[in-house]
Amino acid sequence: MEERAILKETAIINERIRARDLRVIDENGEQLGILPTREAMRIAQEKNLDLVLVAADANPPVAKIMDHGRHKFETEKKNREARKKQHVVSLKELTLSYKIGEHDYQVRLRSLQKFIKEGDKVKVTIRFRGREVQHSGLAAELLMRFVRDVEDIAVLEREPRQEGRTLFIIVAPKKENKPSA
Repeated sequence: MEERAILKETAIINERIRARDLRVIDENGEQLGILPTREAMRIAQEKNLDLVLVAADANPPVAKIMDHGRHKFETEKKNREARKKQHVVSLKELTLSYKIGEHDYQVRLRSLQKFIKEGDKVKVTIRFRGREVQHSGLAAELLMRFVRDVEDIAVLEREPRQEGRTLFIIVAPKKENKPSA
């Protein structure tokens, strides 16, 4: 799998091109027509540039005369810039007990609001210990209180769901509140 990725990234340039004839595009984007590979190589070498195969599947294959090193650098730079501007939505988790005090509730609520404003999804989890599972109704009410308190900035993505000794919901930011990266 890794070898395939490496091969895809490596462009077929200069002597590696095995086609007999190529449709050649010069460095300004103008078509030079269909030329023998050797002739295209000679033109590229006269201009101190590389012959890069851009469409190997075409008939005849398409090659472009360009500075391959510079082209590679510029595309990597564009990709880095695109990654910088991307916001990756992560899933944060708040864990609490259904017997939480009011002050602790407010602290968790502020954390939830902060995570939502940053554009992250939040999983609010209530863990039950021992016989506390009997009070899952109270825990569900507490989770829905969180949802009501943040309904202006967030939406409930997953209804209260119990898995074993935990009850959880997932809250996501509203579309208009997502931060622009």
